[in-house]
Parts: sequence; C-alpha cells; structure tokens
Amino acid sequence: MDPMDAAAELFPRSRAEVAPGAVHVPGWLPPDRQRHLLAACRDWARPPAGLRTVRTPGGGTMTARQVCLGWHWYPYGYAPTVVDGDGAPVKPLPAWLAELARTAAADALGAEAAPPEPYDIALVNFYDGGARMGMHRDSDEKCGAPVVSLSLGDTCVFRFGNTDTRTRPYTDVELRSGDLFVFGGPSRLAYHGVPRVSAGTAPAALGLTGRLNITLRVSGFGTTAPGAP
Repeated sequence: MDPMDAAAELFPRSRAEVAPGAVHVPGWLPPDRQRHLLAACRDWARPPAGLRTVRTPGGGTMTARQVCLGWHWYPYGYAPTVVDGDGAPVKPLPAWLAELARTAAADALGAEAAPPEPYDIALVNFYDGGARMGMHRDSDEKCGAPVVSLSLGDTCVFRFGNTDTRTRPYTDVELRSGDLFVFGGPSRLAYHGVPRVSAGTAPAALGLTGRLNITLRVSGFGTTAPGAP
C-alpha cells in the first residue's frame, strides 16, 4: 500500500500483542529505511552464496527462495558455508543490521528483552505471488533471544500459532511493507508460517515486485557451528 493510501485509512493500524511475547508493530520501518534495506538485500542475493532454492530432506522444495547472512541455514541446521548450494562461505551479517535487530527487539518487547549477545543470523526469504511458507518453528538455534522479522514489498498473511502444534489455535496477521513482528519469551518456539501473499500490493515507490522477509536471530553458537552434512 502506498503511503498516501495508508494515510487515508479510516482506522490507522496500531501495535498489537498477538500472543504473550509476540508483538506486531505496523509501519516500523519508514520508506527511506525500507529502500536502504531493499538495496542491501539485492546485493546479498547476488552469487556467490546468493539467493537459492531450499530443498528439504524429503525431496521437496520451498517456494520461497532464500539467502543467509552470518550463518547458513539448511534443513535443519547451520553451517559457515552454503553446504546445500555453491559451497561458498556465507556472507557476513553487517553490524548495522545486527543493531537494527536489537533496536527492533527493544522497541517491540522492551529494553530488557534485547539480548546481551549480538544478532548474528539473518535469513532473507523472497516470495513471489505464488510462494508460501508452511507452519514451522525456529528451533535450530542455541539461544532463546527474540526473533525479529521485517517485511518489505507485498502484503502477506502471517499465521502465528502455538508452541505445541502446527494446527489451531493460531492468529492471522496482515504484514505490510515496513512492518515489524517480534516473538520471544513464551512465544519464542511458536509455530508460524505464511499461507498467502497478495501479489501487486507493494508500495509503488519501493520498486519491488514480490515480498522480502528478513528474519534475524541470535545463534548462541559462539565461534563453532553444529556439524554440517
């Protein structure tokens, strides 16, 4: 949605606690910060260690394509190189992005929720109009610091569930370009996914066709990742 359309909404969107420890902050990233983050994502997506299709152990493929920073995620673990792709070393996570994640966690959940360790993992997922993400948990890390999620481009339905099952109860949240979603504490291991992306809803001024989600985490690995295949 363009800024002019957003300003004309009858009821402006407000921040909401979706579950204990899970907070949605609409419009957290202003348009200039969105453009800066998009330009960085385009750089990160270039090879080597660029945007790839993720293949699951069962032989399937994820419809959202991905590039990683800091540590490379593959189903279901982390490695310092792209073990399921071109084998190149993973790109570093820049200090400004780690600080952005820390600020986001503090803004959403309070200063006490910002972890003492720096954010050192970013998963950048690109969704075209037909892409989706099944219900899953972010459970491959050794640190329970809050997960920070930033959205760019097309609007999506973000389904935030519970810690016990992929099924109900869950809450569907509309995430638009610039929105922030943070989940930690009792919701850190909640199942979540993206059942639908609304193609063509990105702000025209952003210059993006599709949706980018930047998910930031604290690994807790120290200097050594778990063994790669």
